[in-house]
Amino acid sequence: MKLVRGNEAVIYGALLAGCQSYYGYPITPASEIAHTAAYYFPQLGRTFLQAESELAAINMVYGASAAGERTMTASSGPGISLKSEGLSYLAGAELPAVVVNVMRAGPGLGNIGPEQSDYNQMVKGGGHGNYRLIVLAPYSAQEMCDMTILAFELADRYRTPVAVLADGVIGQMMEAVRFPKPCDTSPAKPWAVRGDAATRPNCLTSIYLDFDSLEAHNRRLIMKFAEIEAREQRWQGYMLDDAEVAIVAYGVTSREAKSVCESLRADGIKAGLFRPKTLWPFPKEGLCEIAERVPKIFVAELSMGMLIDDVRLALNDGRRLGFAANYGGKLIRGDALRNAVVEFVKGQQ
Repeated sequence: MKLVRGNEAVIYGALLAGCQSYYGYPITPASEIAHTAAYYFPQLGRTFLQAESELAAINMVYGASAAGERTMTASSGPGISLKSEGLSYLAGAELPAVVVNVMRAGPGLGNIGPEQSDYNQMVKGGGHGNYRLIVLAPYSAQEMCDMTILAFELADRYRTPVAVLADGVIGQMMEAVRFPKPCDTSPAKPWAVRGDAATRPNCLTSIYLDFDSLEAHNRRLIMKFAEIEAREQRWQGYMLDDAEVAIVAYGVTSREAKSVCESLRADGIKAGLFRPKTLWPFPKEGLCEIAERVPKIFVAELSMGMLIDDVRLALNDGRRLGFAANYGGKLIRGDALRNAVVEFVKGQQ
């Protein structure tokens, strides 16, 4: 166990998962990921390279993944925007990779305060074309480590890029992290291109000039995404067994919501927390199960109604949802969230 920042925990997790290379470009509030990688990767005989730009970094990831390596990059919103074309290429070529986004306030350059405004950027695709990213949402420094390990496992299992989406607070905060045992082996990748005779027949590409071939490729990707959606929905509940209102939140907002649930129960309002651990696939099956017995649903996020859109789509029952949000790098204060939930509950009686 070690006291580390969430950003540092990402690299510990990556090394334990057998990640062989890191290509990146620093940006606040994600820079500690690159700093930690620069310190540890070379010591362990692995590759660290600070690229000249975010565009270069994501395409280096493409090349390393094509060669069969477990590889990764990290950035924040503006940098992820620059990596979006490369993400589409990775998904189109079915190359596994891990991309960490530690969200800052936007749009544009915004500021370096924490926000959750990159939700749609990561969950709804991010780049051009028909594709999905698996998106994991850590709650703590421990989950920054654990979900990075999971991200590599899922990326290889489905041959797809996987995103770890954290807000600036989770990336910057320091907590005790217990490290798991290292991954002994990474899976065989017979599809890789290594510049030798054995892999010469392999071809990795995202360009299909024949319309019928590209249609067939898209249909196969759609089937893969359907399998992921059916198998990989993940969530965690807190005090939901007898709840009359469920707060849906992720990241730092879910930590605040957990405390608010305890405060509300002390005053006689039975509140619980539904925390998505995957933002895509969104855990709609779990949420619908909870919503059958919890009459009131309240959504809290640091963005302009992105999470609540997926909650509405999942429930599809027309019910009124409570909502609280903050922007500009400012967190939702616990007392403000508590008051908003109280007002919502009273308004629904």
